[in-house]
Formats: sequence, C-alpha cells, structure tokens
Amino acid sequence: MTKGTARRDVALISVSIDLGAGRRGVDMGPSALRIAGITAAIEAAGHRVCELGTITAGGLETTDAGETRMRFLAEIVKVVDRTRELVRTGLSRNCLPLVLGGDHSLSMGSVAAVANHCREQGERIGVIWVDAHADMNRPATSPSGNVHGMPLAVLLGHGDPRLVGAGASVAPENVSVLGARELDAGEKRLIGELGVRVFSMSEIDERGAAVCMDEALERANDGTGGFHLSLDLDALDPRVAPGVGTPVQGGLTYREGHLVCEKASRSGRLLSMEVVELNPVLDDRNHTADLAVGLVASALGKTIL
Repeated sequence: MTKGTARRDVALISVSIDLGAGRRGVDMGPSALRIAGITAAIEAAGHRVCELGTITAGGLETTDAGETRMRFLAEIVKVVDRTRELVRTGLSRNCLPLVLGGDHSLSMGSVAAVANHCREQGERIGVIWVDAHADMNRPATSPSGNVHGMPLAVLLGHGDPRLVGAGASVAPENVSVLGARELDAGEKRLIGELGVRVFSMSEIDERGAAVCMDEALERANDGTGGFHLSLDLDALDPRVAPGVGTPVQGGLTYREGHLVCEKASRSGRLLSMEVVELNPVLDDRNHTADLAVGLVASALGKTIL
C-alpha cells in the first residue's frame, strides 16, 4: 500500500446483467473477474473483502424487451434498485463499495446509493466516468434503445422518470468523462447544455493522461465529500482490452489506464468504484479480466515501488 492509502474494508458486489447492452456476454463479467483473482488482489493491496452477494438479471430470452427506446426497462429497474440497496448496505458498514459488472446500466444504482449516503451527511459527490462513450443518451436520442448508453444522463437528472426518480444524483460541475471517442449527436447537445467536462482521446493525446486526470480529480473533489470512479473497460484500446462489450479503436493504453487508477488512489478521495462491460465471450484467455483486476488493485493502492 502507498502512503496515504487507508486500509479499508471493501464491499464486493457482483451484478450479472447484459440487458442494457446490445451484445450478449457482459453478464459473465463478474465471474471472469473472480476467476482472474479479484479477491486476492484486493487483499494483497491491504484491504479486507466483505462479500455482499450477487445480483442476477433475468435472461434475455425469457425477459420481455418492452419499449423499443428503452429495451428491458422493467427488469433493469429491478436490478438498479437491488444494486442501490446492496451498495447502501456496504456504505452502512463503512466499506468502500466495489461493484463488478455487468453492463453500465447498473451505475444508476451504485452512484445513486453513494450520492444519497453522502447527501444524508450534508455532502455531495463527484464522478469520474472513464469510458469510450459518454452514456448521456436519453430515450429520444438513443440510436439503439440500449439503456447502458443512458446512465450518466439519468444520474444528472435527464431521462425517463422511471429511471431518474427523485432527481439528479450528481451535479454536472463535478462530473468528467475521460477517454471518450464515440459520442452521439444527442449526447453532444446535452454535454454542451449541462457543462459536463469531456476529456476526449484527442485531448488526452495532445495534453497527456496525467494532466487530464488531474483536472478531472479537481472537478470531482471541488466542494464534495469525494468521488465515485466508474471504469468501463472499453475506455482502453481494444488491442489492450479485447474482451469488452462495445470496443472502439484508439483508446487508453495499458499504462494510461493504470495511471488513471493510481491517481484516483493517491487522491485519497475515492469513495466507491465499479468495473463494467467486461465480455468474456470476446476475450482472449481472460486477458481483459486479468487487466481489470490489475486496474482495481492500482485504484486501491497498489504501486510499482
């Protein structure tokens, strides 16, 4: 462990869902991460693991798809609610919640739980969304109707009322997207309207991952009690991480991914984390799962020296 990295109990939660995605397989992500040794890696970083269980969504073949603009919404809402409850349980035990996914729709439960917990203590949270996509579509702007493309918009208070619920979980001035390289027109408009900071891969190429992550941390921690790190593995280049749900060429390198996680740890402000969109069906001998375990270890304090 590094200096300044507090020893924590880590509440480990698996969310097995791929209904929010356009391709099958990410529901097996939590199992792949466990096979790759996620528990041992957390313990080696100096923390104790508290298992809180597994949430399993209904199967695609046996679940009603429902509305075309929000496919499988009813089942996704159930999973989001259960995720929120388990994360809340972890926080009530003074643990750092670590959610293993599963598609990115689960973050509507995880982030909301952390935000609500901090709100009860008079604080708000920041979010660093590491992703090739902004996930800021709304039903009217989504080209696919896949809900995993909508969670950040929902957390910012925009989207279907059945998902938004009581309102925004986070403020746009405390939110950054890091590693974006594939945005839809409707997302671009909402980003401009809200003022969410998006660090595209072009900007990261030009300015460097370290500078961009420092600025994301500054936004996430400005007037907040800390931040949530949402790590979609498709933020990494497919040559580094082939086993992801929606790969996009030109992503973060291996070292850039670790740098992002190392800086998150060194900030001392990490409240919670999730790792999502790991697709073992598309992976090569669990290589992406092994990589993801290493990234989690870096976020929890593992260093080279």
